[in-house]
Amino acid sequence: MRTYSYPGVFTALVVSAFIGLLLLAPTATQAEPLPGVPVPGMVTMVDLGAKKCIPCKMMAPIIEELTREYQGRAAIVFIDVWEKPEAGPQFGIRAIPTQIFYDAQGKEITRHEGFMDKSSIVSLLVKLGVK
Repeated sequence: MRTYSYPGVFTALVVSAFIGLLLLAPTATQAEPLPGVPVPGMVTMVDLGAKKCIPCKMMAPIIEELTREYQGRAAIVFIDVWEKPEAGPQFGIRAIPTQIFYDAQGKEITRHEGFMDKSSIVSLLVKLGVK
């Protein structure tokens, strides 16, 4: 029968517990929200994607147009989750692109996964009170 020394077992347990806590503890980037998302006091649409994914590339010109058209009335924010990997867990996305819509009080109203055409986005912005 094999015997174990008390100090050896204790040390192994302490080291295992410490490693487990390190793995479970959120990192500073996960704990801190990305600056300005959602934009305080403004209806916000966040598009989480990547500059190199195909549906995200298809949405890029739409996002650029909406950013210009709704300047000062609604915030249109693009976050590249490949450049900012902490955004994925922070926003709880399962696929890219994902669009998240917030009301002016910063409450998430709805989200959509996949390509979203301009008229659908505009419709949601109007429903949220953007003129």
